[in-house]
Amino acid sequence: MNAKSFSQKLLARAMCASLGTMMFATAFAATTVSSLGVQTSWGTISEPTLPDDSLVCAKVPATQKPVNGLLDASVDADSSKSAPDTKSIQTAIDNCPVGETVKLIAGNNGQSGFLTGPITLKSGVTLWIDTGITVFGSRNPADYDSGLGICGVANTNGASSCYALFNGNHLTNSGIIGGGVIDGRGGAVLSKGPNAGIRTWWDVAYQTKIAKVTQHNPRLLNINGGSNFTLYGVTLQNSPNFHVVLDGLDTITAWGIKILSPSLAYSKPGYACAKGTTPDTVSGAYATCFTPETVKNTDGFDPGESSHVLLAYSYISTGDDHVAVKAGSGSGSQHLMFAHNHLYYGHGLSIGSETNTGVSDMTVSDLVMDGHDSAQSVGIRIKSDATRGGLVNGVTYQGVCMRNVRQPLVFDAFYSTAKSKTKYPSFKNISVSNFHDTGSTAYGGGLAVFAAYSKYPLQIALNNVQFDGAQPTTSMKGHNGSPSVLPANVAFTFGPGAVSLAKQLEQQHGGGVSFVDGITQNPAPVDCSNAFVTYSTVSPNAPF
Repeated sequence: MNAKSFSQKLLARAMCASLGTMMFATAFAATTVSSLGVQTSWGTISEPTLPDDSLVCAKVPATQKPVNGLLDASVDADSSKSAPDTKSIQTAIDNCPVGETVKLIAGNNGQSGFLTGPITLKSGVTLWIDTGITVFGSRNPADYDSGLGICGVANTNGASSCYALFNGNHLTNSGIIGGGVIDGRGGAVLSKGPNAGIRTWWDVAYQTKIAKVTQHNPRLLNINGGSNFTLYGVTLQNSPNFHVVLDGLDTITAWGIKILSPSLAYSKPGYACAKGTTPDTVSGAYATCFTPETVKNTDGFDPGESSHVLLAYSYISTGDDHVAVKAGSGSGSQHLMFAHNHLYYGHGLSIGSETNTGVSDMTVSDLVMDGHDSAQSVGIRIKSDATRGGLVNGVTYQGVCMRNVRQPLVFDAFYSTAKSKTKYPSFKNISVSNFHDTGSTAYGGGLAVFAAYSKYPLQIALNNVQFDGAQPTTSMKGHNGSPSVLPANVAFTFGPGAVSLAKQLEQQHGGGVSFVDGITQNPAPVDCSNAFVTYSTVSPNAPF
């Protein structure tokens, strides 16, 4: 494709995105109306519904009484009694007929909690966690250990050693639904193994930041292969590792979910942890307070290498990527829609860093991001390097409100110091339209990264992209082996709506940068006055 046809194509896409986005972006009213469904490239997806009680094969009553989101340490001080509810939940799932649902409900005496080890989900069976119910994960690493005997430690062994709390392989027509909570107890002190009484799961994870070791912590939900998986209404929080990993599936619907780490149970309001209580300042003893910056590798929603993926009307705040779309093996990731979501602390709605097998047909629509001025806050991001790069093609961001984010825009083919340059990243047909960043108290306009290889230039269209006040820093010295001055190797197309950083990009850049100026309009920035929602208003577990 020549430069002219590429520019014409992106301009056309940007104009269509502009018209479509203006229908809801003005006041983000659509974020409160989910009954209309979500239009995707593969059809309209309606909000899931809870099943009729006639389809409930078993109701399992809770046995535990949590207080302020915690189970008393005496409940599972004896590591041999660390997961008393595993059998009852697993048996109900195993015995449930295909097409029916297992429902976790309150106990007869006010119990609202379950305490369990790993659970294996079943094809055709849905798990319903009722509103007010919390499923707590065991704090005994032995319950999760896959046979290597190292779950719950950090060492130089890179093997996978822990089962997730909820597991599944090649599932069809399954899911987890309801208004309840899955809590991985990432801030709870481990009850067995070398770190018993010394470290929490998150302390184990933090060791990877101060030494060259691998953490061996369980995920909350891990599904490998299958089709038609649904997450609806459930909260997933305090995972020792990634929260949701759905790899190699066709058709995922995640609607109205909440992902949060750390919750108020393991922190203070506003994450105002006292000096000496967090993992980075505690030596030889476990931490007693956590912030998003100290709960490492707690990715929110990772669809892995899946297709026909919808994440809608959801809320995510974590210590790592909000979303991580990957393509490291198999047939890549394609047909993804992220609509009407609110993101808070975290490292971005990301593609990569593995893009080997390709990512295509991805849309981000009606996105609200509030990074709370975290030093690690990232907005929208595509990241890869020359050891795991591939084609990322046809990604559209339309209708974005953002504030207090240190790195609002990142398109980086030099994500790491690649040693073997054989798999170059290529980012094509990327468009950002109706984007409004209201600024950051700590970082002003923040940092915008546009970096690619000369043989594989970044192709990106910006339409009605507005930063209030200070513009983001765009001209920077190279990093991780990139050209010495950035932006570098980028084909920019501007318009039809104004781009507040256009002049800056045109004046300050490195080599291989071209511009097509198609700005013919000067629209008002997207109205973000009603966009930002305090997380605690939708989840009482949130510290902010």
